[in-house]
Amino acid sequence: MTHFATRLNSFASRPPAQWSGKPTALMLASRAATVRGLTHVDLNYPDHVAADPSVVARIRDLGLEINGLAMRYYTNPAFKLGAFTHPDADVRREAIELTKRGIDAALAAGAPLMTLWLGQDGFDTAFQAEYGRLWDLEVAGIAEVASHAPECMISLEYKPNEPRAYSLLPDCATTLLAIGAAGAPNLGVTLDFAHSLYADEEPALAAMLAARHSRLLGVHLNDGNGKRDDGLMVAAVHTLKTLELLVELQRIGYAAPLYFDTFPDMTGLDPVAECEVNIDTVNRLLGVVSTLGGDNGLAAALEAQDAVAGMAIVQRRLLPEPRR
Repeated sequence: MTHFATRLNSFASRPPAQWSGKPTALMLASRAATVRGLTHVDLNYPDHVAADPSVVARIRDLGLEINGLAMRYYTNPAFKLGAFTHPDADVRREAIELTKRGIDAALAAGAPLMTLWLGQDGFDTAFQAEYGRLWDLEVAGIAEVASHAPECMISLEYKPNEPRAYSLLPDCATTLLAIGAAGAPNLGVTLDFAHSLYADEEPALAAMLAARHSRLLGVHLNDGNGKRDDGLMVAAVHTLKTLELLVELQRIGYAAPLYFDTFPDMTGLDPVAECEVNIDTVNRLLGVVSTLGGDNGLAAALEAQDAVAGMAIVQRRLLPEPRR
């Protein structure tokens, strides 16, 4: 059985009439629990957990599991200039200690996975920073938080930019370099499909590299036009690339929940219906994957790098026979 997780904040879209003000994490989870086929949610730290640690047990009472926690560095406005790479050592220490508390919260929740998206760590203009120092600070921060609790997996989610103009971890290859430099066995990669697209990557290739040179700890499914983090529904633009990624995930034995990092709240879509369509889309694509796995013709086409033969096989699985 494939497990599916989702971005909890998506369910703030089209707030029900009974919500007055900002909904709590439990309100969002209660709405997510109505999604057919959804098994897990991810929680942000400290946003969703720090104020009310009991929310974890209450979410499980709704029938959902916790996939993991994800760090958010918004508590101190100074983090805009960097979390692990801020020029002020006190601010860096605050970010690192906050992360350690988040890791402790993940372990307490029985969900030993912490995703780090270090979007604040980067630069915006030439001559803003000395790159060697930024890199050393980043690697040292990652190594320290990874060593805090070796039993918790620490997954680095890369993204080319936003909020900084240039991220220190913009793509899979650079992220793997940082993981190698940090040298902690509990480090790995989170691949976000839309991030990979606008990093000019082939997502399936990035998944292979992450699995081969580290470990693939998280997969965020969504879609985009390759220019920014659009957060569109799964396969809304790149159906074949999504299918190819799912084929690669099967090849490398990826078994963790598939996480929907989509933004129905950006345009007011119905988040329950949107998530159900994402689940149905992935299940249909996984059905295609199962037929491709035993196709020796596809294996031969890939070995020969025969794009015509490979595309013909895949399209026949995806598209119905034309009416005569």
